[in-house]
Amino acid sequence: MELKGKIKKVLEVQKGTTKDGKEWQKLNFIVENNDGYEGKESIYCFEIFGEEKVQNFNKFNKVGDLVDVSFNISTNEWNDKYFTSLQSWKVFKAEGQTPQQEAPEPATISENESDGLPF
Repeated sequence: MELKGKIKKVLEVQKGTTKDGKEWQKLNFIVENNDGYEGKESIYCFEIFGEEKVQNFNKFNKVGDLVDVSFNISTNEWNDKYFTSLQSWKVFKAEGQTPQQEAPEPATISENESDGLPF
């Protein structure tokens, strides 16, 4: 799946060690957009897993950037409770306008101007 929005917040890196003794780290970041009902703000918390991916994310992205996020949705069960996560696997700067830019106003035609159309 894909989602376009603005990075609202980047949370602290979480680190740990598996039962096998391997170290791991993950990072969560919040993306917001206005794709909700009637343009209401929607927020999404994505997860990045792996040291190299976390470092690359921090190197190329910051709060306020407009990004395209490709992600998978997964749900895990533990003790009859269910946990859903949005696992991002690709984050790129979005093409087009940046969050600081405003959309250009549409051109208006006055009643006196003719565009050559019969209606």
